[in-house]
Amino acid sequence: MIEESVEMDAKLWVPEYDTPELWHKEISRRCFVKSGIGSFLGLVAMQHFSSKSLAQFEDVLPRAKHCIVLFMSGGASQLDTFDPKPGTKNGGPFAAIPTSVEGIEVSEYLPHVAEQVHHLSIIRSMVSREGNHERARYLLHTGYAPGGTVRHPTLGSLTSYYLEDSLSDLPSCVNINAPTYSGSFLGATHDPFVVKDPMKPVDDLSYPSQMDTHRFHERLKLLKAIEEDFITKRTRRSTEAHEAIYKKADQLINSPKVDAFHLNEEPMATREAYGMNKFGQGCLMARRLVEAGVKFIEVSLDGWDTHENNFERTKELLAMVDPAFAMLLKDLNERDLLEETVVLWLGEFGRTPKINKRDGRDHHTTGWSAVIAGGGTRGGQVIGSTNEDGTEVLSGAVRVPDLFASLCFALGIDPDEENDSRSGRPIRVVDDGTVIEELFKTF
Repeated sequence: MIEESVEMDAKLWVPEYDTPELWHKEISRRCFVKSGIGSFLGLVAMQHFSSKSLAQFEDVLPRAKHCIVLFMSGGASQLDTFDPKPGTKNGGPFAAIPTSVEGIEVSEYLPHVAEQVHHLSIIRSMVSREGNHERARYLLHTGYAPGGTVRHPTLGSLTSYYLEDSLSDLPSCVNINAPTYSGSFLGATHDPFVVKDPMKPVDDLSYPSQMDTHRFHERLKLLKAIEEDFITKRTRRSTEAHEAIYKKADQLINSPKVDAFHLNEEPMATREAYGMNKFGQGCLMARRLVEAGVKFIEVSLDGWDTHENNFERTKELLAMVDPAFAMLLKDLNERDLLEETVVLWLGEFGRTPKINKRDGRDHHTTGWSAVIAGGGTRGGQVIGSTNEDGTEVLSGAVRVPDLFASLCFALGIDPDEENDSRSGRPIRVVDDGTVIEELFKTF
């Protein structure tokens, strides 16, 4: 029997509420913070970690209080972004350009990001075994390969669970343009709040027309009375989660920090610098949410499954990625937020070095790229390498669990800590990952 349900579309259903006509509610904008866990947990010193594998980092204090993931849905080509190989048989037509770090080159269609490479660790040696989109997305969101009876919480849900600020009115985890997974056995309060389109006003951030605070609270009382019989037949855990969702929704609507979702308060010049598209505005919203104290934000950009016409499509996509990613890094740094915000750019896998007959690249799981910045990580470096034609990893292979262990380390989360599934089975935060040493070396 499957313990937790996962929805891949824009709606997220609460697994505990099992009466379809009443309880299969879309909660994408109503899943918030679990009470009682202080954000200081993300700042504990290394001696408080149980992981023996982290002993070598005992002098490194985790700095990150926030995490932003820029997810390239479909799988971006590493050769056409952060591991260019111009002039080789698999290199394609794109040129490589120098960056702010001597000796590191990126695609010619990342000129603004090139100026920020001194903040970046470019991992060119990612490996996994999942070449199917849905399975790979699950892996890249949870750190676990799909299978068995357990559905695992995402990195966003884990960050919410461990780092949330119980006094904050804002959600701990926000997904922008992104499909959602549940908080699984961590509870529905750690499901993401979903922003479907940052170019439009965000739904449910104000009372409906002709509704004021008093009238809203009177309706909540009536709803509670109607639900009372149903609630008495449910577990304490599910009813507490349900009540917490309503409470947090009410707090959010009445909070001055809700303005973090209002992009019209930004100067138009800033909005245009990020790019007037869903991804660009999503990155701008991510910056504003970090400023307001939100712990985890994912911004997704679809369209990377370039089995045909790879190069034209990649140019179009990079025209959105380049200004937005660069401005996000620049803005966070100028606001002294980059050191406490770990930023991750990646997709579910890479693309084949070999160019197919349709001028496309297919799925590739050996030697693809991920990029990390901020959060106490070391910038201006390349980790790992691939061979001349990009078909094999030459050095420094990094598995997805290793990447997750490293992100957890940066956030002050012990990757070896265990949480119980609903059946009582202990599940580690990360599936046997090893922290990437180079990310945290100062040299």
